[in-house]
Amino acid sequence: MTGMVSKRFFLTAGLSAMASAGLARAPERSLRPRSRPSGEATAPSEASVASEASVASAEALIAQAGLGGEVGFAVADAQTGLVLESGNGRKGLPPASVTKAVTALYALEVLGGAHRFSTEICATAAIRDGVLQGDLILKGGGDPTLDTDRLAAFARALKASGLRELRGRFVVDGTALPAFNEIDREQPEHVGYNPAISGLALNYNRVHFEWARVGGKWATTMEARSRRHRPAVQFATMTLVQRDAPVYSYARQGEEERWSVSLRALGKGGSRWLPVRQPELYAGEVLRALARAEGVRLPAPQKGRARGDEAVLLSQQSADLKSLCQEFLKYSNNLMAEMVGLAATEARSGRPASLRASAREMSRWAGARLGMGASVFVDHSGLGEASRTTAQDMTKALVAARPVIAPILKPVALRDAKGRVMKGHPVTVYAKTGTLNFVSALAGYAETGEGHVLSFAIFAADAGRRARIPRSERERPKGARSWNRRAKGLQQDLIERWGALYGA
Repeated sequence: MTGMVSKRFFLTAGLSAMASAGLARAPERSLRPRSRPSGEATAPSEASVASEASVASAEALIAQAGLGGEVGFAVADAQTGLVLESGNGRKGLPPASVTKAVTALYALEVLGGAHRFSTEICATAAIRDGVLQGDLILKGGGDPTLDTDRLAAFARALKASGLRELRGRFVVDGTALPAFNEIDREQPEHVGYNPAISGLALNYNRVHFEWARVGGKWATTMEARSRRHRPAVQFATMTLVQRDAPVYSYARQGEEERWSVSLRALGKGGSRWLPVRQPELYAGEVLRALARAEGVRLPAPQKGRARGDEAVLLSQQSADLKSLCQEFLKYSNNLMAEMVGLAATEARSGRPASLRASAREMSRWAGARLGMGASVFVDHSGLGEASRTTAQDMTKALVAARPVIAPILKPVALRDAKGRVMKGHPVTVYAKTGTLNFVSALAGYAETGEGHVLSFAIFAADAGRRARIPRSERERPKGARSWNRRAKGLQQDLIERWGALYGA
């Protein structure tokens, strides 16, 4: 494998010592441990002990947030790994999309930061006088960023190759990765962040549905939209119906994905991305339409598998894996994380039988390499609520892997009471966020104005409220937005507390 990340990067960060000594080594500044009611050690600087009376306690901040459920947090010196403060830090709670930080580390070590995913167009025969008598194969290689614009480039290149007509089959091959109908079956069926998974993905396996009133009637489109192209699709259709609920319904009939939507929910117009459940046929149909616009005639696509001895006519590569990880951490893209995580598992231990099996392999890796022995993941994106990690495990992993993960985490702005970004705030945060209904997580690094860096993790979850949400209301359940706002406020309050106490 090219571009392999050296496995020494965890060891260099102190993983071996961390596993045997609980992250502790001689601190580089005077830190005086204190015992807390939980029995977990904390260690503020001596200067901060004197001023702590003027800083609200973590317990008071948690009570003030009024979240219910449970909150777990931990903060450590990012240089030494010494735990400074922890509350409920050994309690396993849902990490939500913070899981993606572990997935990035997993993939970077297994595949290497320079790894790229390829998408190919192959043929079983030569093109003669504009005609291909054999089969043409669109072969996915696990690239999670393939989009309509890049398929359009393939279509132009097919024309440039001299191809005008295909008389064999047009095969779409997504077998580079195992196929799953969705990431998490507990999600509403119409949410675009829970699509099917395959080794061939297009537009993050989403189709763009748009509606508007035109001349007193509804006009709708279903498109494979990208920056430069918006071809209509035929395999996914939308019907407008008179009903109160559900807002959307889905049924698959053969190769068709049939959607319906309540007219009462449409308002005056709008758009949204819907998940695709047959990604290979989606990509094949779009390439066929784009090729036709270039004067290249292809038959309807059919799912299949390349033999492996076909000639490669055209090939495209993704960005390098480090860039992909930075992208899915920034935008919290579920499909990207799942495809990258599955590719890492396949390279590490062979094809997983399920998404959970792949996540179990990542859990074993995280326990062995990051010291996350108390953490169990059920997917690579954090969408499944059954994943559990502890704040101390996550903080420990961030200390161990800081040289790799810190540069690709996104900045997280601190805000005032009105939601405005506070420019010039003395604490700079770069972290991964995580949000599910009545679950909020944040883990990363806080750098103080004095240049001291803290690693931290904060997990909050109200499992009782989450369990009571009907499936039909899980996209926007009542009370979830205000709960999430309070959870984010608590996260900022804790970070500012730590900046005041441990920043010097």
